[in-house]
Amino acid sequence: MGLDMWLVLGLLVVTVVLFITERLRMDVVAILVILALILSNILTPEEALAGFADPVVLMIAGLFVVGGALYQTGVAQSIGDLLARIGGQSEARLIVLIMLGVALLSAAMSSAGATAVLIPVAVNLAWRAKISPSRLLLPLAIGSLVGGLLTLIGTPPNLVVSNELLRHGLSPFGFFTFTPVGLLILVLSIGFILTLGRRWLPSRDRSGEAESVGVEGNVTLDELVQTYRLPGNLFRVRVRPSSPLVAMSLADADLRARYHINVLERQHWPEMQGAPEQAHPADPEMVIEAHDILHLQGEAHDIARLTREERLGLLPHLQDDDLLNAQEMGMVELLLPPRSLLLGQTLKALRFRDRYHVTVLSARRGGEPLATGNLATMPLRLGDTLLVAGAWRDIRLLQEERRNFIVVGLPREMLEAQRTPRRAFVAGGIMLAMLALMSLEVLPAVVAVMLAAVAMLLTNSLTVEQAYGTISWQSIILLAGMLPLATALQVTGGVTFIADGLASSLGQIGPVAVLAGLFLLTALFSQFISNTATTVLMAPIAYQAAVRLGVAPQAFLMAIATAASTAFATPIATMSTTMVMAPGGYRFGDYAKIGVVFQGLTLMTMLVVLPLLFPF
Repeated sequence: MGLDMWLVLGLLVVTVVLFITERLRMDVVAILVILALILSNILTPEEALAGFADPVVLMIAGLFVVGGALYQTGVAQSIGDLLARIGGQSEARLIVLIMLGVALLSAAMSSAGATAVLIPVAVNLAWRAKISPSRLLLPLAIGSLVGGLLTLIGTPPNLVVSNELLRHGLSPFGFFTFTPVGLLILVLSIGFILTLGRRWLPSRDRSGEAESVGVEGNVTLDELVQTYRLPGNLFRVRVRPSSPLVAMSLADADLRARYHINVLERQHWPEMQGAPEQAHPADPEMVIEAHDILHLQGEAHDIARLTREERLGLLPHLQDDDLLNAQEMGMVELLLPPRSLLLGQTLKALRFRDRYHVTVLSARRGGEPLATGNLATMPLRLGDTLLVAGAWRDIRLLQEERRNFIVVGLPREMLEAQRTPRRAFVAGGIMLAMLALMSLEVLPAVVAVMLAAVAMLLTNSLTVEQAYGTISWQSIILLAGMLPLATALQVTGGVTFIADGLASSLGQIGPVAVLAGLFLLTALFSQFISNTATTVLMAPIAYQAAVRLGVAPQAFLMAIATAASTAFATPIATMSTTMVMAPGGYRFGDYAKIGVVFQGLTLMTMLVVLPLLFPF
């Protein structure tokens, strides 16, 4: 046991601690791992940076683009609409419908994307059936994770374990190799939720949110206004020629800081001749001119002070359907997930409007709207939802920000503007062609995915900017940084050391006991750090354990992938479990009861099934 091995094992421990404590971003930790391996001369620069050229990394990046195109063109949303149309009143039937629908989506796109599409659908189905959304949203998250086991491309851990076989000269897992295991786990998860798990699904009273979901599964702009109780806070004023605001830009006027008021739109009215122009979204650089009509949002007493001090004329109160020019401006809800850099900070300190070019109109915490007067100075918390308004082009850019917040559904007006039957047909056809190439093994999987990603761009299913935005660069850098750590564990003997420990202890009982140990270790780590990073570290250990025992490695690797995709015993285990926490009103214990018991059932099932499907 050399010094290099202990250095790498120590680096592994430090990495896991940093992941769990979140003292640094995970992608930053991954870069530090690369630097540490280079500076310690454990790996050469070429070896340490090889992760960025790994086929798995390129394939995952391409799959992000393909999934983004399905989202942008409305293919994914169409599946959600179909579920909304056929949903009945039976809670059991709705659970089955939601879990099957999201699993189907997750087999071809990211689980987080599939969950985001179907959250408003699930809430809408719940209100139609007069049940609490919390009865459907956790099954939705579980179905999205389990659905990733249906195909090779369903989730990154599948690709990681398949690549481990390829690296050692063995045949990789095929496109449908995971399908029998995935179908079994999906059936198990649905059966578990319908029986024992259903008793533990909370029935949180979210009756105040019934109006927040439209009849077709997506909110409308008017429904968002009602949900956040905005109508009483919307006003119109006319800028008098004597106003000190004339010739000032909105940024210089700084009405948000001075009066706690948001400027939403401006209607230009030169010299009050004829009718005012169509309203346009406010821009910080927009210069205020005499006779302009400003659409404002704020408290009545702040509006009164503004009109008095800035010599503005108050116009008749805005009606709901006059709120926004929906052709150019809209609203959307943003959910703050774990590890968001916005947590604990204020909108004022973040310069949120300058950074994202949208205005925060209101916020909800624990299902209740917060007072708008102190939004700028209110520290943001996990699970807060922000209602923002801005130009559609800026709202589309918000969809590309995956680290700091999640766009929870899209207003129906925006979806209708995005959808065209031709784009959806083309994107769906490209996806099916990619699946055919991969399943028939006509081309290497990475080539089929890259071809599909390029085809999505060439057919305008999404723009280049949208394509870059759909890629979770944190995930890509994390994976590229963890692969060299796995390499370092191998070249220094760390993998062999850990594998020998498993083989000498649990191996005395038999390979099934080692399989159980690998499953439990993967499940534990996946509750607190990325399941992809966990799989990258565990895959070579599983392979070497199989070598030490003299058995085939496929069952061990499949156990790791299964454990990584059924890790939902904490709300921070995956993005999907986090996304449903606020709309479902869930608590930590809700996840623990269902997640721990289900992983126990999954483990027992895998101990029986995997040796049969993949004999030792």
